[in-house]
Amino acid sequence: MKIAFITEMEFSGKIPRQHRNMRVEFAWMCALQAEHYCYKSSTNLLNDYDLIVVILPKKNLNLWIDSGVMEILRQKCKKFSIMQEGPSWYFQDYDVSTQFWFYNQLATTDILFVHNPFDKKYYSGLTGHKNVHVLQSLLIDEELQKIPEPSHKTGTMIGGNFVSWYGGFDSYITALSANDKIYCPSMGRKQEQEVLIKDINYLPYLDWLGWMTELSNMRLGIDLMRTHAAGTFALNCAYFGIPCIGYKGLYTQETCFPELSVDFGDMEKSQKVVQELSDSNYYRFISSRAKELYRLNFSESVFLERFKNCLK
Repeated sequence: MKIAFITEMEFSGKIPRQHRNMRVEFAWMCALQAEHYCYKSSTNLLNDYDLIVVILPKKNLNLWIDSGVMEILRQKCKKFSIMQEGPSWYFQDYDVSTQFWFYNQLATTDILFVHNPFDKKYYSGLTGHKNVHVLQSLLIDEELQKIPEPSHKTGTMIGGNFVSWYGGFDSYITALSANDKIYCPSMGRKQEQEVLIKDINYLPYLDWLGWMTELSNMRLGIDLMRTHAAGTFALNCAYFGIPCIGYKGLYTQETCFPELSVDFGDMEKSQKVVQELSDSNYYRFISSRAKELYRLNFSESVFLERFKNCLK
């Protein structure tokens, strides 16, 4: 099957399996052996693709609208699809005309791919679309297998910075109850004042492989992020067998860490779960089972089989 992904990223070609920045969308392209094109140049594609997957960006949609590229792309393939980018509610921050343009694109695509079962229910009901499928998050792990196993895991990694998008404050308060060093990645929304928080060790801006290497050393992950989309933090933790506490609603979190998934805003429960993980036997059980649940639900072979079933 010949597949093309269309995004705002300005490069063309396939993603090699040794790519250092193997983010989720790159992992999809890699596993499917798909070609990637920037929307600016995609109008020159030949009309011989079995499937085109468009990932609309969260910002600058006016450039896509003005280019008329969506109408052109629909003529370049047998099946045309759109993949959700960001949380399902994000489009409602656009101006009204853009909201309706966005809605019409979703409603008229052949296939609509989404991140989570909740998103499937939302978009199915919103658009009346009969062909909505969860496109699970994915890791390509060739390079991850080269990361040495740490002799001793220590530290708590929280999933994001101190903005509502990431819920960093929730994660930070919960992490304090672990009585361990706290680490945090530097994200695009990081505030300058965050460096003044003395009990958080901030990682520098890293590519995907650098981030995964740092994460592999952690004992615990906490990602109380209210913005639900791809759920990569929980997925990454599960791959390494790092227990991850997070809010319910994320496919990756609830599948790999059912006992560690708490209701939105339940800070009492999140801190209680931290204390439960101080039991070494319980910790080993959660860690070992997370690896197995990852293998059963998110490995590349499972992804490919489910993708084929979506197309049927």
